[in-house]
Amino acid sequence: MDRIDPVFTTSATAKGGRNGHTQSADGLVSVDLSVPKAMGGPGKAGATTPEDLFAAGYAACFGGAIDFVAKQQQKDATGASVTCSVSIGPREGGGFGLAVKLRVEDPSLPQRDLEALVQQAHEQICPYSHATRNNVDVALEVVGS
Repeated sequence: MDRIDPVFTTSATAKGGRNGHTQSADGLVSVDLSVPKAMGGPGKAGATTPEDLFAAGYAACFGGAIDFVAKQQQKDATGASVTCSVSIGPREGGGFGLAVKLRVEDPSLPQRDLEALVQQAHEQICPYSHATRNNVDVALEVVGS
C-alpha cells in the first residue's frame, strides 16, 4: 500500500446508519439518509444514500484528474462531464459490494484523445481510482467526437 503525505483532511459523522443523518465537520454537507425502496427501505423523499455521496465524490474527483492530465498535455478538457453510477448488491462471498461505471463525455475532444486522458487519469492520478483498484469493479465509458 502506498503511503501519502496528507495535504488536506476532512471528516464527516454519520448517526443512524443508512436511515440516519450525516454531516461534514464544516457543516457544508448535511444530509438525511434513507435506505432505497429497492433495498427494502423506506426510500424517504429528500434523503440520499451513501452510494449517491460516493458517486458525487468520485465523479468530481475523476473530472479533476482528467483536467489535471489534460493541462499536463496542453489540451483543453474543460468541456468534459463525468457521470458516475454506483451500484450495490450482494457479494458471492457474503456481505455487500459495489460496482462503478464512469461515463466521460466531451464533444470537443476527439475520441482517441479523450480515451487517452481518461485512461491516464484512471491509472495514474485519481485517488478514488487508486482506492477502488482491485476492490471494486470500475467500468469506463468514453464518448468524444
